[in-house]
This record gives sequence, structure tokens and C-alpha cells, in this order.
Amino acid sequence: MAGDLFGEDAPPPNFDADSAHASARPAPNQPLADRLRPNRLEDVVGQGHLLGPDGSLTRMLERGSLASLILWGGPGVGKTTIARLLAQAAGLKFVQLSAVFSGVADLKKAFENARRQAEAGGGTLLFVDEIHRFNRAQQDGFLPVVEDGTIVLVGATTENPSFALNSALLSRCQVMVLNRLDDSAMEALLVRAEEETGRPLPLTEEGRATLRAMADGDGRYLLNMVEQLLSLKTEQPLDAQALARLLAKRAVLYDRDREEHYNLISALHKSLRGSDPDAALYWFARMLEGGEDPRYLARRLTRFAAEDVGMADPHALPLAIAAWETYERLGSPEGELALAQLVVHLATAPKSNAVYKAYGAVRRAAKATGSLMPPAHILNAPTRLMQDIGYGKGYEYDHDAEEGFSGQNYFPDGMKRQTFYNPTGRGYEREVRHRLETWARLRDRRQS
Repeated sequence: MAGDLFGEDAPPPNFDADSAHASARPAPNQPLADRLRPNRLEDVVGQGHLLGPDGSLTRMLERGSLASLILWGGPGVGKTTIARLLAQAAGLKFVQLSAVFSGVADLKKAFENARRQAEAGGGTLLFVDEIHRFNRAQQDGFLPVVEDGTIVLVGATTENPSFALNSALLSRCQVMVLNRLDDSAMEALLVRAEEETGRPLPLTEEGRATLRAMADGDGRYLLNMVEQLLSLKTEQPLDAQALARLLAKRAVLYDRDREEHYNLISALHKSLRGSDPDAALYWFARMLEGGEDPRYLARRLTRFAAEDVGMADPHALPLAIAAWETYERLGSPEGELALAQLVVHLATAPKSNAVYKAYGAVRRAAKATGSLMPPAHILNAPTRLMQDIGYGKGYEYDHDAEEGFSGQNYFPDGMKRQTFYNPTGRGYEREVRHRLETWARLRDRRQS
């Protein structure tokens, strides 16, 4: 079964060697990540909000009531380690399954063993790695054994539980969010690695900072790189450039159909709306570096031009289409520059969602008013019959009216005039607002 950030811990009460694989501390020739796994919850780094003196899990253990949990966090942040140490702290037998390699038969066997353990007066913590990979029916299989206390379920997932797990299972578990390991947590791991191996890392301060950044919040990946470094024979400490040549940076966490995709497009959209071109360019680049299709970004930027810039800058929408077409003609990477230019234009443009709000309001009005006819005076009358029944009668040609504005009513009979579009005073809409106010005064005067 897959390991986690730190490795094997001391055997908890009722520890099952077959399910947990080993009870002894790993030998020095084992991977460094295994050798550095803590034996106490308080030694887990980077998760103080859960395991600190006032942490959620700390308080739960103090009350003596460990609930079923979903541990949600990225790779290498300590999910499996925490589950093992929770079992130890709560005096529960630790059993581990992986949703990647396990099926219904494995679940049934685990549940039956847990029932026998309960009959003997003990308890079982069933840890399920990658629990989001179980289908809905398999997830439903946990419900009765969680409800009757046969097991304490601890599921680990890198996916947003709101999307990856069904609501029935979520309602029976508490979701605990594990933090990506920050710079101080990564440094603590480096110090532990140096103490464990008895050797300082052959790095300058700049190189050390670069190593932490290269791991991108994944402690296991950091310790794997440390092992590679310690195997090198170097006469001088490595700086950032030398380190980058020797070691591979961790691949960016990004999946175009998963939560990270939606997180980053939300960050891009809100940075644009907040008129921050630097942040917007950063999130734009992050998505491209993660492998996002530039056409998707072009579509979303065009939507933003219509939805959030609108009439405050009427040039934004044509520019969005032009940038999109430029990308289609040039392709990557040259065409991406046009999209970057669009990002900057949209971020620095005046903003208005007045048309967006007007469109929503007018759709609701159209649905509510049914099939009201237009007033007769604005209907064409191509036949004698239509003329006889009043079509077109009384229509005033606006170009012939004073100031090119007749002020007639264009809403259907039986519907009072409504104002759907309320332009802001920003950008070009300032001029539009002035025009509408002028026409409103003329309309009131001519209709009175």
C-alpha cells in the first residue's frame, strides 16, 4: 500500500501487523521519508490547526470521541501518517485499504473483521486511501458500519469531498482540510533530515530556499530530493541554478477537469474583476503552465468582456474576439501573447455589469408577461387589412423628430414602462448614462 509523508510509527494498541505491514521502525537503508515519520501526532508538521493544542483533532481526542473523518489535502502532507497516529492515540486497531486496489470483497472482509474486533471489546479505525475512487454504491457500503460504530472511518482524498463523495457519506463524517506544507514546515523537514543523516545539505541559503520551492508543498517529494542531493559528490554548496540543473521540479498540480481547474479560473476571473493585471497574468500563466487549453481561456476572457466590462468599455468585446482569432491563427506559444494582452486590457478596463444585470432582469420580465403584443403603432402594416385595424397608426419617425427622439412608448400594451438597464458612471457608460437621462427628460415632457 502507498506510504505517506513520514513512514511507519510505533505499533498502536491492537496493532495488526498484517494490515499495517510492519511494526518496527524502518532500518537506515530505507527511504528517508519512511525514516522520518513521527511517532506522535504533535510531531507532524504543517497541520497545527488540526493537531496543535487547540486543534480540532486534539480536542476530539481529549474528549475521547474520535469521529469518522475525511482528510482532504494534497500529496505528501501527512494524511496516512495522521490516520495511523489517530488509531494509536485512540487505542484502535489500524486497518488500511486503498480504493485503487480494493473492491467489495475487501470491504466486506474488513467490516467482518471489525465486527469480530468489536465483539472482543476492541475498536477498529479503517483508513481508506483515495476514497474518492470508490463509486457511489461502494461509498454507500460504509454507511451502516459507520452508523452503528463498527468502524471509525478515516478516508483520505486529494479531491474536493463536495464533488468526489456522496452526500450520505459526507453527512456521517467530519471533513478535515490538511494544509499544503508551507515554507517553515518544509524547513523543519530539512532540519530533521540533516539530524537523521548526520550530514548538512550541500546547499547555499539560496539553494536551500529553491529546494523548498521545488517541492511545491509536498513533503515526501522534498525528502526524496534530499536523498538525491546527499548521494551527490559536490565540492562546493549548490546555488539555485546548479540545483535546478541537477534536480527535477515537482510537476504542477493541475487537472483540467478537477477542482484545481475551477479554483484557478475563479482566481483569474476575480483578479480581472478586481482590476489587478499582475495577479490576473499570474493565474493566466499558472493555467497555461498546468496544460490548460488556451481556447478555454479565450472563451472565458470573452465572457468576462461581456459580463464584467460590458458597456463601460465597448472595445473590450471586439478585442476579446480579436485576441481569440489571433490565437487561432498563430497557435502556441505566439498566440498566447495576444491572450495575455487581452488579460491586461480587461484587468485595466473600467468595469460594469449593468448589461449583465439588465439581461437577467429582462428575461425574468419576459417570462412573467407571457404573450403581450407590441403596441399597434410600432407594427408594420404591409396589407390594407392591417392598416384598417390600426397597425402603424400614430407612429412617429424618430429621425424627423426634434433632437432625433420621439419619446413614444415601445413597451407592450398592458405593461408599464420599466427600467432594466442602469448604466454606471464608469468609463464609456458615463456618456451612455448622460444620454439616457436626457432622453428620459424628453420622454416625460412629450408624454405629459
